[in-house]
Amino acid sequence: MEIVIPNGGWIEAICGPMFSGKSEELIRRLRRAKIARKRVQVFNPAYDNRYSTDEIVSHANIRMRSEPVETAGEILDKLNWKTEVVGIDESNFFSPELVNVANHLADHGKQVIVAGLDTDFMGRPFPPMPALLAVAESITKTLAVCMRCGAPAKHSQRLVDSEELILAGAAGTYEARCRRCFEPGIPRQASLNFPQTLTAADLLNGA
Repeated sequence: MEIVIPNGGWIEAICGPMFSGKSEELIRRLRRAKIARKRVQVFNPAYDNRYSTDEIVSHANIRMRSEPVETAGEILDKLNWKTEVVGIDESNFFSPELVNVANHLADHGKQVIVAGLDTDFMGRPFPPMPALLAVAESITKTLAVCMRCGAPAKHSQRLVDSEELILAGAAGTYEARCRRCFEPGIPRQASLNFPQTLTAADLLNGA
């Protein structure tokens, strides 16, 4: 949904699981803003350097230049006062301070577009996105494809042994799962020692 508030700012939130196209949708909207000749600034958390340190990058390798910041408050320090549209990727790597920053920008006439996970590896609401959803004028929920059954997926299934809430990763560390196939935490099959594929000789020897 396109929103236009004359002489006013607003917040657009894009949320969903990993591999659902959140960064892709963020980049699409920012490119449209540039086509409309709006001044755009893009920020990403410095912590997330999986693909690049100065770009937002989708899992499909679609890229856009961005400015890495350590904290949400640093966005205000780096903001050019002439900027009209502010893009923020991977909101889940920021503290709840991001909500105040987004509100401040919108209150001062900026179009703020924020993308990030809405649930964590346990399926719980993942701050600060729930609070951003509450203050946003526009919300887009993206879905992925379940890697187990092909159904629409709303969860990010962690595949490695870690209890850390924030763990940057991509394919091999996470996969998309639907509600039915999702296993909070580490999936059972990842912790089981499955036997190697048996050969004909193994079967003859009673393996």
